[in-house]
Amino acid sequence: MAHITVLGGTGYAGGAIVAEAVRRGHQVTSVSRNAPAEEIEGVDHVIGSVLDPAVLDRVVPGSDVVVSALSPRGDMAGELEGVLRELARRVDGTSTRVGHVGGASSLHVEPGGPTLWDVTVDTLPDEVKPEILTGMRILDDLRETPESVDWFFVSPPEVFGAWAPVPANGRYRLGGDVLLRDEEGESTISAADLAVAIVDEIERPAHHRGRFTAIREA
Repeated sequence: MAHITVLGGTGYAGGAIVAEAVRRGHQVTSVSRNAPAEEIEGVDHVIGSVLDPAVLDRVVPGSDVVVSALSPRGDMAGELEGVLRELARRVDGTSTRVGHVGGASSLHVEPGGPTLWDVTVDTLPDEVKPEILTGMRILDDLRETPESVDWFFVSPPEVFGAWAPVPANGRYRLGGDVLLRDEEGESTISAADLAVAIVDEIERPAHHRGRFTAIREA
């Protein structure tokens, strides 16, 4: 059993990770600014902002894995890069891993080819670009951390979010730095199935200081 702390544990991805981890019998701490609509039995719900050092003082020590499922929106806009840098500093030289659920835009559309960001930037709404760039900067920052920091970065598929619900089936296909698509050309997954992939990574670490992606497997 691992002690898994999820920052943003009541959000779309974070809530699914919390639910999957506690379902498997892990010790789970969920950190969120607001109390959940319904508390999950067996989860330690910590209410507070990750921008408060006292909150990180409380939840990082003793965790086997700290997973950030935070979105750079609202008061987190322009702050999330600093949060991940602080997490990396805190776990440096310890056995605690740091994971971050980022975006898909840094994935290559084909091996050795341009990134999804490169081929879509001209058509993206201006209001979403800062959020996308935050995820890309976090990945770059993690790659620059000392070798003594064990991290993993999760890129969801091209289409992922509460606005694009997908039926969960408990199956997924893993990839690395290249965007995955299914036989119909779709690149998507449910939050529940992405959570399965993430908790699998926690239970059986395979991506040390690396990024992976996952799509729904029919």
